[in-house]
Amino acid sequence: MGARQTPARPPRLHRTGPRRTPHRRRLPERQRLPSRPRSPAPALHDPGSDRGEALISPTASMGNHILQVLKERVLVIDGAMGTSIHAHDLDLASDYQGLENCCEIINVTRPEVIQSIHESFLAVGSDAVETNTFGGMPHVLKEFGLEGRVEEINLAAVRAARAAADAHSTADKPRFVLGSMGPGTKLASLGQISYEELRESYREQALALAKGGIDAFFIETVQDPLHAKAVIRAVLDVREETGAEIPIFVSVTMEVTGTMLVGTEMAAAIAIFDAFPIDLLSINCATGPREMSEHVRLLSRSCRTRIGCFPNAGLPQLVDGQPSYPLSPNELADWILRFVEEDGLNLVGGCCGTTPDHIAAIARAVGDRAPKPRKPSLPAQAASIYHAVDLRQENSVLLIGERSNTNGSKKFRECLLAGDLDGMVKIGRTQVSEGSHLLDVCAAYVGRDEIADMTALLERYRADIPAPLVIDSTDPAVIEAALRLTGGRSVINSINLEDGPERCERVIDIAREHGAALIALTIDESGMAKEVEHKVRVARRLHDMCIRRGLRPEDLFFDVLTFTICTGNEDDRRHAIHTLEGIRRVREELPGVHTLLGLSNISFGLRPAARHALNSVFLHHAQEAGLTAAILHAGRIEPLHHIEPEVREVCEDLIFDRRREGYDPLHRLMELFEGVDVKARKAARKIPEDVFERLEWRIVEGEKSGLDEDLDLAMDTKPPLEIVNEHLLAGMSVVGDLFGRGEMQLPFVLQSAETMKAAVAHLEPHMERVDGETRGKIVLATVRGDVHDIGKNLVDIILSNNGYTVYNIGIKQPIEHILEVAQEHQPDAIGMSGLLVKSTVIMRENLEEMKRRGIETPVILGGAALTRTYVEADCRPLYD
Repeated sequence: MGARQTPARPPRLHRTGPRRTPHRRRLPERQRLPSRPRSPAPALHDPGSDRGEALISPTASMGNHILQVLKERVLVIDGAMGTSIHAHDLDLASDYQGLENCCEIINVTRPEVIQSIHESFLAVGSDAVETNTFGGMPHVLKEFGLEGRVEEINLAAVRAARAAADAHSTADKPRFVLGSMGPGTKLASLGQISYEELRESYREQALALAKGGIDAFFIETVQDPLHAKAVIRAVLDVREETGAEIPIFVSVTMEVTGTMLVGTEMAAAIAIFDAFPIDLLSINCATGPREMSEHVRLLSRSCRTRIGCFPNAGLPQLVDGQPSYPLSPNELADWILRFVEEDGLNLVGGCCGTTPDHIAAIARAVGDRAPKPRKPSLPAQAASIYHAVDLRQENSVLLIGERSNTNGSKKFRECLLAGDLDGMVKIGRTQVSEGSHLLDVCAAYVGRDEIADMTALLERYRADIPAPLVIDSTDPAVIEAALRLTGGRSVINSINLEDGPERCERVIDIAREHGAALIALTIDESGMAKEVEHKVRVARRLHDMCIRRGLRPEDLFFDVLTFTICTGNEDDRRHAIHTLEGIRRVREELPGVHTLLGLSNISFGLRPAARHALNSVFLHHAQEAGLTAAILHAGRIEPLHHIEPEVREVCEDLIFDRRREGYDPLHRLMELFEGVDVKARKAARKIPEDVFERLEWRIVEGEKSGLDEDLDLAMDTKPPLEIVNEHLLAGMSVVGDLFGRGEMQLPFVLQSAETMKAAVAHLEPHMERVDGETRGKIVLATVRGDVHDIGKNLVDIILSNNGYTVYNIGIKQPIEHILEVAQEHQPDAIGMSGLLVKSTVIMRENLEEMKRRGIETPVILGGAALTRTYVEADCRPLYD
């Protein structure tokens, strides 16, 4: 691997190198080359054999092309370049030219040393070597005063690698050269360097590597997705400039914390890079293979391109003041072989601490194996810099918060005008806590600099808001500036054909360039589409334009537009019918796309309380028609069970225009809400008189006001544990049923969950605790990727109060950490919890890993999505 150099940052280092003084400069924006439309990414069934087969390296024949060979067999690349260079004990003055730790200068001063290092790996079975250019980009070389020698240094590096590879190549075993492009010393997501500065710097390096004759670009040790997106763009620029379709490999680094340095989870990294035309996604550095195993499984299960893994030789240990890597060649090879056989890796090798002996052992273990076929499954996703979010939600719609928007929120607009960034962040966080999956962000205001406002806002939101962002602007320049600031996978709001195709095509190209999804409105040159056929016709036109320019169906949201049905005008009466039918038709005729509405338009003109009721009933019918996402304010809808039967019936009559003589549902709805405001309507809901029924009602309604008093009253006649089991859990069961039927939206489920949490917290001090010697020990954890923990915490309380010792280690726990805690405390059982359907798959994988390690501790599984059949038929046999 490349001679990794140290970013200017506080956290610990993984490879030896100097801490460098940050240099900041702003380069003039380079004229962007016209983008070449790419083909949509296929849904792969045999990853590693479908993407990029037609790409041809300028130095290799069709038969020997690296992607073709990767299709046929697993390839092994080299080990640690930095470790090997340091082993040569080179002279600081003559060999390094006085530039301590600048390994790249050795390409020029001692090319024979670099070539001999490459040959040492090739001689023991390596199929490919990486150029000694880990820090060979101008903004890094500038720290040594070498920014003017970028081409010289990179060309020298490729010559050394090419000479070694060509000398060891045969017809049966071609050898390849990967152009190493490291992470540099500055992180874009922390504001240390801009996207455009990175793009320009890496473009210069990539051009030199391509000119030298590499077989693939290797963007390695990625610590920040925004950085990698800039580098990918730079490489694509060079491919367009040179016409050389050189493959692109990307390798991320997951720290011992389980995330990238800036906090990105592996699932988010996969979602982000899936939208780019890369040919391999892998993991390298920071940890050994054991710590990587869960990430490798996720790559195998989810990644739709080729995959690889290049671990360190274990976690480093200090021996006599020097870092030492503990894994022997055979130990590392055993891990790599397991990954190849079980997870279907295409490219393997080593990183820090790996020597030719390690690579020799890996090459012997892997042999000439063909890649194991995989059937990856990756749902359409957006991502923040931290987490991925499925664009199709189970039993619900994707909720897009509308209040971080100058057009949709007076409070947000006031914060913008006052320069109150903290206030804007608070509005965003509140929406996430209320259940918004994504946030629509708009900073447009007449007379202000929208780019400057959006930049200031996103520099805070990208770090402080865990949800993916929807970039809302009519100005392509604002959209592009925003996407250059966001490391995640965002959504653009929006395109339409009102002014013809030109602007639309520009925004599509911006979406493709930055890996973003896109909202398309059914508006064309003749105006907003109101009739069904018009909606479908415009949607198809937009869809075809997007596909031709390189987007995929799963990248697209179609808003077939919602218009008010509350004016009383005859022309407006059937708007809802046309919208619902438009949703059905778009889902049927454009497979794979998403559908979206700005919900509240349907009720424009009514009083607020009536609007809430109509919005909620319309949302339910839109979901039944196939709606997958909605831009809304969670406070302006309500669960269907809140809505009185007559009100619901009248709303449905209005939606479906079921008028009859003497009855107009619009007039009746207005009568029902005459003089009724939202607070009064809420207060008028019937509250059960019986305290135990009232407690169930409070859970279902998410009503915490008066909760403590009712619990105290209930404890006069029943013990706390009985109240939990017989009444509070009964309420949560109702919530689950309503959510499963689509009659309760996620924000209200979260309110119920918070009420349950508050109730249990109030009861816990009153529960009888069994004192004395512990009755047993248990480790409890919510599995990786799942943030739901109320059920787990309830188990914790019950067991803790009954004499058991509980180690509750929280949410989103990887199996590695669960087992570390189990190893430390030697529990009598391990409990794994999760609410999501995908969590049941992770539980099954965790059991497989525990079985593989020979662990025999009893396991308890819990969660709403689990069934007895699944546990008994799919999980138990794996672990018995």
